[in-house]
Amino acid sequence: MSRLPFWFIGTGILGFIAYHAFSLLSLTGWLGDELRGPEGWFHAHLFVLGWATMLAMGAVYQLTHVILQSDIYSTRLGYIHYMIFSIGVLGMLYGFIRADVHWLACFATCALIGILLFGWNMAVTLYKASQWNPITVSTACACFYLVLTGLTGMLMGLNFAFGQWDGLHERIFGAHIWMGTIGWFGMLITGFSYKMLPMFYLSHNYPVRLQKVVLLLWNAAVITGIMAFLTDLKRGMLWLALLLLTAGMLVYVYHLEQIQEKRHKNNPGPGIRWSVYVSRALAAFMVALLIYASQEPELLLHPRVLLLAGWIYLGGWVSLTILGYASKIVPFLWWTHKYGKQAGKPGTPLMAGMLSQRHVSWGLIAMVASSLLLISGVLINLAEVMMVGGTLLSIFSMAYIFMIARVFKH
Repeated sequence: MSRLPFWFIGTGILGFIAYHAFSLLSLTGWLGDELRGPEGWFHAHLFVLGWATMLAMGAVYQLTHVILQSDIYSTRLGYIHYMIFSIGVLGMLYGFIRADVHWLACFATCALIGILLFGWNMAVTLYKASQWNPITVSTACACFYLVLTGLTGMLMGLNFAFGQWDGLHERIFGAHIWMGTIGWFGMLITGFSYKMLPMFYLSHNYPVRLQKVVLLLWNAAVITGIMAFLTDLKRGMLWLALLLLTAGMLVYVYHLEQIQEKRHKNNPGPGIRWSVYVSRALAAFMVALLIYASQEPELLLHPRVLLLAGWIYLGGWVSLTILGYASKIVPFLWWTHKYGKQAGKPGTPLMAGMLSQRHVSWGLIAMVASSLLLISGVLINLAEVMMVGGTLLSIFSMAYIFMIARVFKH
């Protein structure tokens, strides 16, 4: 097994620790401030690029190898991608702290080059394998939306430097956020879940037709949302995009139930179970949000609604799903890498002994409870509740990720 995924996973863990460390230093006060300022941009990009995307890229490199049963196109290109992307992200974060446009432009270019190398590596890998199914198509779409997210981010950076498209900047910004969150993370999580859940539940002979339905609805939602922002027709089209996305999420949750019905293992581990729970919770929230904005679609763009929706989607569904999967993926990858050739020999540690599932369960429960407290603070617009919830979330999150990182000591 290549060491490449571990570089991304390890760096992603460091990014996760850094994000919550900075949040603790500010007592999560940055959430109540204007998110369009340097501090908000710093925290958002540290979370999205330094943590979630970094770890997701490592997972893509490894899981694509598992799904296709073939090597990725170029491991060397993967290492080059890692170095350039990591340098770009670190430089961008420092640029946000300094509020230096030219510094940002330089390192954003590095990050974009890294994303383009990743996109090319995965495109050639998938093309050569020619195994097209909802999992591989979802992966391809996710990588495509990540590339578009990087390109639109670069366009905004150029606009900051030269100020040529004042009227277009807000439209690009909306499309940038939509493609990065709904396109990249949404397509990746739903696609990989079709492989991950059956694998850990030991499910067989479950129907797969709904996977194609989710793929179509989710892509339709992404494309509609992009058009809504770029054409500035947000009033009706954004609500339509949310409708398509909600339909896709409901079908996705129902399909997860189909997979569970065909399981041969009742307890796949708390991380996998919680990935299902948070998917159900997101589906319920999306239905409520759709109903809330049905009379006045402009409500979807209210700053408080955007903050709430963004936190539930990214801080809730995306982050908790990644953390839940990590509790199974990291021990599996590390045990296979270090002890795979010694399997069955005396003295070889068991994979189950590398990470306490009871500790995983309590860690996820603590993070979910503190997230609910934080979300309650956002909902009632009370800074003190947000501060307490955010502080507890950061403490529990750092404890959880340290527990995951300890796997590498075995």
